Amino acid sequence: MKSKTVTRVALIAAVYVVITLIAHPISYGPVQMRVSEALTLLPYFMGYPAAIGLFLGVMIANIFGGLGLIDIIFGSLITLAAAVFTARARSIFTAGIYPVVFNALGVGLILYFVVGLRPADPLMDPEVSRFTYFVINYLAHVLFVGLGQIGAVYAVGIPLMKFLDRKVDLENL
Repeated sequence: MKSKTVTRVALIAAVYVVITLIAHPISYGPVQMRVSEALTLLPYFMGYPAAIGLFLGVMIANIFGGLGLIDIIFGSLITLAAAVFTARARSIFTAGIYPVVFNALGVGLILYFVVGLRPADPLMDPEVSRFTYFVINYLAHVLFVGLGQIGAVYAVGIPLMKFLDRKVDLENL
């Protein structure tokens, strides 16, 4: 990799981590709006190096999240997968779909396994099947993560990226 590309990757990772940590109270947990997810639109403008930067940034930020290795590893891989699709999107609006959907479904599953109710929990009604509890809890996590992602990507990210693209040539930054 060229030094300019390595610098881009490192800068994106660092900015992601800093924004996530500054907004720590709302960046982690079952109900979250990780404002730094606005940066998940960068691969649309900057391509695969931005995807790698986001992957590294999420990995580092998730170390501070308290959900352990499952979140550090799989949360980062979910971001990488979404970023690869985002880099190939045809418009900024469709680019935003990938981080929203991938994170809602993937991080929702991580949160279910880490913080969701388990079949052995005393709060569970024995009349309700384990599968029903899984579906209800998983969908609740998907909903909350998805809403936070929609806010971060569409309410913050798209206006931010449009502003930055007018001021700076993001593709050649």
